[in-house]
Amino acid sequence: MSPEISSTGGPLLPPFGDRRRRRIGLLGGSFNPAHDGHLHISRAALHALGLDQVWWLVSPQNPLKTRSEMAPLADRLTGARALARDHAITVADVETRLGSVRTAQVLRALKKRYPRLAFVWLMGADNLAQLPRWWHWTSIFHTARVAVLDRSPYSYKALYGAAAIRFRRAKISPGKLFHRALPAWSYLAIRRHPASATSIRAAARGEV
Repeated sequence: MSPEISSTGGPLLPPFGDRRRRRIGLLGGSFNPAHDGHLHISRAALHALGLDQVWWLVSPQNPLKTRSEMAPLADRLTGARALARDHAITVADVETRLGSVRTAQVLRALKKRYPRLAFVWLMGADNLAQLPRWWHWTSIFHTARVAVLDRSPYSYKALYGAAAIRFRRAKISPGKLFHRALPAWSYLAIRRHPASATSIRAAARGEV
């Protein structure tokens, strides 16, 4: 692994970990582009789960998305960093540094590097619905806690989908998420935000 996993202004934490026990939310995605909706769900997770930080992991390429409309990684990182001015939100290129876009691999690497941190993977309900398509998806629940954020109209389908059924006994209220051994996951019923990367790209093309 690279000696440093970079963020907005240097390494996320000192090499080989940090002695402080902190709760870190991980929000992965293309951020194509980053928008106010990302800020909304990050702040909601910070509050509901008592997190110390949220790390935005800007992916070089989502395996389930095409490259046709994907802006260059450098541009997406710059846009995310310009938006994430909250001291509790850090933008990082973890996947690029690790050479992997597989969430399961990234989580294992972060857990090994920062053994004293408690990680929770943040995802929208739409991602929970398609989670069984992800590489080694079940290992995600055994490596980090998972928090699923409401994203209508996907929530109902997701909460009765294959992933939710597979780990139904591991579902717990948000306030107890860090007090239970893995696997453990929670659903956060947050206010919906209208921002959409798809709509932003369409507007940029003059389609709306």
